[in-house]
Amino acid sequence: MNRHHSEGSGQPAETPPTGVDLLYDPRWNKGTGFTERERDELHIRGLIPPRMFSQEEQARRILGNFHRKGSDLDKYIFMIGLQDRNQTLFYSIVIDNIEEMAPIIYTPTVGEACQNFAHIFRRAKGLYVTAHDRGRVADLLRNWPERDVAVIVVSDGERILGLGDLGAGGMGIPNGKLSLYTACAGIHPWRCLPVLLDVGTDNEAIRNDPLYLGINQPRLRGQEYDDLVEEFMMGVREVFPGALIQFEDFATRNAVRLLDRYRTRMCAFNDDIQGTAAVTLAGLLSAARITQQGLLDQTIVFLGAGSAATGIGHLIVSAMQREGLSREEALVHVWFVDSKGLVVKSRDDLAEHKRPFAHECEFLPDLLSVVRELHPTTLIGVSGQPGTFTEPVVKAMADANERPVILALSNPTSRAECTAEQAYRWTGGRAVFASGSPFGPVEVDGKTCVPGQGNNVYIFPGLGLGVVASGARFVTDDMFLTAAKVLAQLVTEESLAQGSIYPPLTQIREVSAEIAAAVARLAQEQGLATREVPRDALAFVKAQMYEPVYESYV
Repeated sequence: MNRHHSEGSGQPAETPPTGVDLLYDPRWNKGTGFTERERDELHIRGLIPPRMFSQEEQARRILGNFHRKGSDLDKYIFMIGLQDRNQTLFYSIVIDNIEEMAPIIYTPTVGEACQNFAHIFRRAKGLYVTAHDRGRVADLLRNWPERDVAVIVVSDGERILGLGDLGAGGMGIPNGKLSLYTACAGIHPWRCLPVLLDVGTDNEAIRNDPLYLGINQPRLRGQEYDDLVEEFMMGVREVFPGALIQFEDFATRNAVRLLDRYRTRMCAFNDDIQGTAAVTLAGLLSAARITQQGLLDQTIVFLGAGSAATGIGHLIVSAMQREGLSREEALVHVWFVDSKGLVVKSRDDLAEHKRPFAHECEFLPDLLSVVRELHPTTLIGVSGQPGTFTEPVVKAMADANERPVILALSNPTSRAECTAEQAYRWTGGRAVFASGSPFGPVEVDGKTCVPGQGNNVYIFPGLGLGVVASGARFVTDDMFLTAAKVLAQLVTEESLAQGSIYPPLTQIREVSAEIAAAVARLAQEQGLATREVPRDALAFVKAQMYEPVYESYV
């Protein structure tokens, strides 16, 4: 895909600015990479050092400086600064060093960046829609300089990773997610729009910070909140028709109902609910190849019963139904433990989204008693509560299973229910372990165990590419089921032998392309595609993937 225009956009190739404007535009700037002819014809001779460096030479300079930074947050600030200066170089470095860069530009470091957002702020990126913008949201959207927007990631900052309400500091999440859309699936950076719905914050410590960047008021609630979201969504339909909207890090109270409200009206999904569900289901399907137990042989216990957890539960139930179970039969395999204990029908304090998973059985007050009573094959943590997969809990899993499956998915790393080393040591290396944030390999009794990372980056970029490439009108649950199955199929026997239930992150662009092709085909089969998907869907989506390579401007 040519970096100067969007494939299928109907827009002519743009031409770069000239002079100093060119050097201050990250979309076009190549720094010392401009040729002699470009320096003359674009009127930048003398404005940059005289020696020309190749993109590869520039990358070596950047990586040298990157590795000299003293902390991950410093590395984050350094890389975001590069993104603000030279997008092409930024994305080429991220793609070529994805295992090292992904934890810096996104989880876990992005959580720390959001917490410190007001203090590390350098340059505005994205669009802020505030509670004071009612009645003019569409006009505000038109202020965005690009018209051909393909993907919008929007957050209201209320539930940032496992860190809670960070208000306007949550803008780091849409920016980080969209960087991964580009790096991992080739969605052109010009076609990505990060949005923060700034409706205030209930975090008093943030509001009392004199450098806080957002509106200083308690969170908007009720009908006023809903009216602002509705105006935003309708504004997107008007200004950026057909754009894919990804809801990100909304609190459970809003996440579930906003998804239900808009999923059949617009091309929209919630990554915390549906993307997390798909990557978790893929992990279960991969783990089954290690444990030699099918999906229908599983008894799954969740610690945490928020929107992400129940979203996973619903997708697992759907997958089991496709293997022949009724919904009622499938629900028997899925159990939830919340802050009060086991989710059962006798409880009168259950939120609506938990009730489908309430069982007719005796109440149990804590996770350990649940594991000892139910003997689950799989334990999934989506609680945001660190250390809750204790040694007794993990050992109880090992007592009940030859290869217990333990997925500690809470982000960032500081919120993980247990570490990889704990899971492996407490089970004598028998656990099949994956986490939301990365952990390194662990050696147990002379065997090296390589934990997988159940990172949504394996799902949402590829799914988004498939939706964009096909022009799908809606995002369906079948697309997430398809994405999960494709991802599981891409895990090699070599990875499984090391205990890893996800492909190496170094393969992410190929993984995304395969998922995109499958999603695009499905969109056409379901009558949702507005663009023709050719027989070779893989070549079709690959042709639309942005490649961050310097091109000649003259």
